[in-house]
Amino acid sequence: MNVKATMVTVGSMIGSPARAAMIAALLGRHALTATELARQASVSSASASQHLAKLVASGLLIVERHGRHRYYSIASADIAAALATLESLGAPLPGSPAPRGSVAIHRARLCYDHVAGSLGVGITDAMLENGWLEPSGRDYRLTGPGDAFLRRLGVDVDGARAKRRLFARACLDWSERRAHLAGALGAALATRLLELDWLERSGRAREISVTARGEAEFARLFGMTLANEGE
Repeated sequence: MNVKATMVTVGSMIGSPARAAMIAALLGRHALTATELARQASVSSASASQHLAKLVASGLLIVERHGRHRYYSIASADIAAALATLESLGAPLPGSPAPRGSVAIHRARLCYDHVAGSLGVGITDAMLENGWLEPSGRDYRLTGPGDAFLRRLGVDVDGARAKRRLFARACLDWSERRAHLAGALGAALATRLLELDWLERSGRAREISVTARGEAEFARLFGMTLANEGE
């Protein structure tokens, strides 16, 4: 499928408010059933089935059967990142889990599987300033010192390199209008920051917060001051 055809396909899929709401719900990374997605989109079960069939046929979603249930999810991390990037155009998908005016969602959130908001941009800026990342076209290049730093932090750099997705992507942040680190490396870093208890999920879809331990460690290792940021 050529680029133009792909853009037309994506446009036609998210042009439906019901399908856009389903996609927004799935950007939280949890696979959902048709019944759950029908509820998210405020449509009947029959209508949801038709919309989901189109989304699967378009390649945006995949479906897996477990017992009696079918679970739907975004087809790949790169597709999810591309869909999330549409928020940078100023038109969030219907069904987005938090208002754009929310201080917390601007400060720190997951953009599918990597850190976004002012926190994500701040982490990326610090990595660039320290020479751990370098711009490389639309992406970033992980430098030798950056590789060593992330390994000391416990980030699975080798596992990120082995994944069949872009390694260190520059993803335009919708609230900051600047790039944050995405791709397999961004996902691996986010996973490790959650494991270290520097970050924690807030209980609201995609929203995360910095723990007291995280504030201290981000200040020590990244030179970032996060306490009461934006308030």
